[in-house]
Amino acid sequence: MDHPAFASSQQIEDFSALVSDIYDTVLDTSGWPRVLAKIAAFVGGPAAALFSKNAAAKTGNLYYDSGGMEEGFKRLYFEKYVKLDPATTAHYFMEIGDVGATDDMLAYADFVETRFYREWAMPQGLVDFISTVIDKSASSATMLGVFRSASDGRADEEARLRVRLLSPHVRRAVLIGDALNQKASEAMALGEMVDTVRSSMMLVGEHGRIVHANVAAHALIASGSVIGQVGGRLTARDPDVARELSLLLERCSEGDASLGDRGVGIPFLNSDGTRYVINLLPLASGARRAASAQFAAVAMVFVHRADLPAPAAPEVIAKSFVLTPSELRVLLAVVDVGGVGEVAEALGIAESTVKFHLKRLFEKTGTHRQADLVKLTAGFSSSLVR
Repeated sequence: MDHPAFASSQQIEDFSALVSDIYDTVLDTSGWPRVLAKIAAFVGGPAAALFSKNAAAKTGNLYYDSGGMEEGFKRLYFEKYVKLDPATTAHYFMEIGDVGATDDMLAYADFVETRFYREWAMPQGLVDFISTVIDKSASSATMLGVFRSASDGRADEEARLRVRLLSPHVRRAVLIGDALNQKASEAMALGEMVDTVRSSMMLVGEHGRIVHANVAAHALIASGSVIGQVGGRLTARDPDVARELSLLLERCSEGDASLGDRGVGIPFLNSDGTRYVINLLPLASGARRAASAQFAAVAMVFVHRADLPAPAAPEVIAKSFVLTPSELRVLLAVVDVGGVGEVAEALGIAESTVKFHLKRLFEKTGTHRQADLVKLTAGFSSSLVR
């Protein structure tokens, strides 16, 4: 089968193997650095990482990386340069699954004039960064990103397409395996891991037989409101969902590839109007087979409500006052670094440009001083704290 991202059948096989490796990180998180190195090679770049950014606080966390970057530069990014990275705000405004490179965030000519580029990216020979949003919360975005060096060149359409192909698989592995929060519990047995997850999770054997379930899953099954059991076999209250679930579980027993293009998720609207998603992870290959052997399980089933996340403060501010991305960047920079001169240096733009955007910000927000803008932003941030 031809695909625009692949020039040969060998590349298709390599991609399939990479996807399998991604899902194996669900039960063996120590594999993420190796998988990220393969992702970097697949997309084209010296390094890749799983990380999160908080657009309001201008902070970030590195969860896993492929290596290929000096430790000092990694430390400096999260200690200092995440606040100066002109893409941080734009990253948060990307939707889950979106793919973007530097010139999707701002004009590349402006990017190379920023302190971030001159002091952090250029000394490493980096020219671009292509990323995709894996998950979002009220305050941060979790992302997969691949760095591009001068020898790789700036991200082209093929690189974007390859990241887009990987994005849903990385997202499923992260969400189903809770991969970003398990570094302290890698030695736990599979059953113990399932028991510690607050969402409903089950290990299911052939023909839908429930072989292990955590407390949340037992409660959900007992309520009969979303899922249930008949003769010890997992089913769903909605007949259509029950049929789909049964079909996917049968295919799980035949191996990962049997799911084909159907994916591993069943989104549906429950009878009470609440949206749910049932995710299935096949346990029939590699490390997953070994880890699940004691339970004779063919799939891990994960049931959760599909709640919409609350918007973060920058997003609310931008929508409330109809701010352009450039105006929002200047507003957040005023909060972070202070006066016109400091903002101009941090963003790599002229002071006259900062003053122009400030004039527009004053008009749109009904404020008159930079101190008023700081108070306004703080008010939005505190109103969203739960």
